[in-house]
Amino acid sequence: MNNRLKVLRAMRNWSQAELATRLDVSRQAVNAIETGKHDPSLPLAFRIARLFEMPIEEIFDDQ
Repeated sequence: MNNRLKVLRAMRNWSQAELATRLDVSRQAVNAIETGKHDPSLPLAFRIARLFEMPIEEIFDDQ
């Protein structure tokens, strides 16, 4: 699954660790999602969307 998480995080000048803290996940989890090695759970995808105030489909693309 492709995603814009790294770009959105960089736009806010957050490190992976800062984003992980805001999402209550590990930095390794953020890295795995950003690099496409892991897809977030649905609850985590909703938390990410709320944090960035965007619809899920604007952050994640299943193409």
